[in-house]
Amino acid sequence: MRLAGKVALITGGAGGMGSAQARLFAQEGAAVCVADIHTGNGQRVVDEINAAGGRALNTPLDVTRAEQWAEAVAQAEAAFGSLTILCNNAGANFRVSFDDQTEEMWHLIMETALTGAFLGIKAAVPAMRRAGGGSIINIGSIATTRCGDNPGYAASKVGILGLTRAAARAYAKDNIRCNLVSPGHVDTPFIMWIRPLSAATSRTAPTTGAPASTTRRICSGGWPPRRWAAWCSRRRSPMPISSWRRTRQAW
Repeated sequence: MRLAGKVALITGGAGGMGSAQARLFAQEGAAVCVADIHTGNGQRVVDEINAAGGRALNTPLDVTRAEQWAEAVAQAEAAFGSLTILCNNAGANFRVSFDDQTEEMWHLIMETALTGAFLGIKAAVPAMRRAGGGSIINIGSIATTRCGDNPGYAASKVGILGLTRAAARAYAKDNIRCNLVSPGHVDTPFIMWIRPLSAATSRTAPTTGAPASTTRRICSGGWPPRRWAAWCSRRRSPMPISSWRRTRQAW
């Protein structure tokens, strides 16, 4: 098992890619904290993991609240002894034009996807230091490199790239690595909600992948911390996918 002995906290873990991450991480031996504001769905994911012989905890979490992050990390350490993996998966979006996006929409997107990831890193790093190291996985998007006309979503996903690079450089010395995974369209309730596909549009809609296939890429690991930090200091463009494939590491 790739993740035996690891403890993962996964935001947005109650559904979509987050729940797929939780299930696969548990199958690979990790204890999992399913962190979400949707605690009912989160409990169903936890029950499924525990019934299959895994270890999981339902962790209520609003990622925009620093005090809830502190409580979630404390719960992980109390239940499983440490925290070694953080998946910043939670996000928000409104598929509207630039003209139609309101200030309230902007703030919700940015606070969930970008501020939430920042607060998560700040909360998780002290626990990872106590554990001797860890891995932070931030979830980007095709909008990280190919922005559309949705200002809040584009800004949050470009911002998560900068946040990832800053965290990787800051914490390499602590044996903590930070990687960004930027999937394309994934077949989840989230993408169907923001852009329902009709029979007339489905033939021209972007191809969607399954949550499990994206999660397998996440579970495969990432660049070692010092190499990633050195790479960040030299490059200004996102890491090419060919490099990701060549340098996958075990946890």
